[in-house]
Amino acid sequence: MAIARPIPDLNDRPYFHPDFLTHRWEVWGVWGVWEVWGERFLPHPPTPPTLLDFSLVRNPGHKAFVAVYNQRMQKLTITRPDDWHLHLRDGAALKAVLPFTVRQFARAIIMPNLKPPIRSVADAACYRDRILAAIPEGQQFEPLMTLYLTDNTSPDEILRAKESQFIKAVKYYPAGATTNSDSGVTDILKCDRIFEAMQQVDMPLLLHGEVTDNDVDTFDREKVFIERHLIPFKQRFPNLRVVLEHITTSDAVQYVLSANTIAATITPQHLLFNRNALFKGGLRPHFYCLPILKREEHRQALLQAATSGNPKFFLGTDSAPHTRTSKESSCGCAGCFSALHALELYAEAFESVKALDKLEAFASFYGPDFYQLPRNTERITLSKTTWRVPDEVPFMESGLVPLGAGQEMTWQMV
Repeated sequence: MAIARPIPDLNDRPYFHPDFLTHRWEVWGVWGVWEVWGERFLPHPPTPPTLLDFSLVRNPGHKAFVAVYNQRMQKLTITRPDDWHLHLRDGAALKAVLPFTVRQFARAIIMPNLKPPIRSVADAACYRDRILAAIPEGQQFEPLMTLYLTDNTSPDEILRAKESQFIKAVKYYPAGATTNSDSGVTDILKCDRIFEAMQQVDMPLLLHGEVTDNDVDTFDREKVFIERHLIPFKQRFPNLRVVLEHITTSDAVQYVLSANTIAATITPQHLLFNRNALFKGGLRPHFYCLPILKREEHRQALLQAATSGNPKFFLGTDSAPHTRTSKESSCGCAGCFSALHALELYAEAFESVKALDKLEAFASFYGPDFYQLPRNTERITLSKTTWRVPDEVPFMESGLVPLGAGQEMTWQMV
């Protein structure tokens, strides 16, 4: 990751102490400084790229450095990311939301929970064609397709999916777990023959990791899924690559860290908000998603995992567009729409723990590495700019409310 900025000549720096970059100096208790001048990297400590505080620097020369450093920290340039969990819907809804994703991401794993769901290679090919046709003129985007797993999926369909090249994974929904999941798996044990075929051809499995049993508390559905189903599942299929999607608990973090051939995606809403956001001043339907937001201790565990530099955790927005009326109803739909400003949301989360230096790998490297795809080469830039998330964007008959509508953001993609 490089900081995009004009750099004066290295020898023309009257405000620097001669050995400033090799001797210790203290800002926020961290020694040293990181600079990038073109292709020339100077020695650096583990200092995250974040603004420095003048009040903690006494030497006038160092104060001048802080002024220059802060000015240069106004832009953050990283490799263009991918979104490893995305809902695009279809028809007019697809055409309305796809441009937001195309602007920020080079590729995305496309969820198959349409009505009817994408259950075959033929279904996926047709859906992919509709996505490609909706890409704004002059822009590039690659949809990475998935199949919707059912009790009746054939192992032969898995082989055809692998041969297709454009299908990258199979998605497991417990029946009734979330939007358009009624055709999902009723019992994970019924699918062992399918999982065996997936393991043989190295086709990743994407898990919506929740149980739907009525006797399980909504806030415990992920934890119970791991205990009842995922642990024995991985014992049966130790070599099957698995993504535990949109994890929400410290239990999921600990399991992913302990298990082999498993990774996890993390959404912006689960990094930025805890379950209090659902009830602040009244019921807040636009923060309602599944898996549901959890306690603050779980949010902190997710934030630590995302910013840890561990390649098992990577970006997946789970951006899910619903009309305002379908969210603000007597039985509101689950899902947060973040495609409009996903990278800005992640930057806010990472900066909150002074870990912006970890954002590029989380957003741009670990996902393609897990899916065994090349990393992107194009670059994008975020600017340190204050702006307000719109209350609504045009969508279908009643508009679409973005995650954090009306709130101020401090990073913006340029």
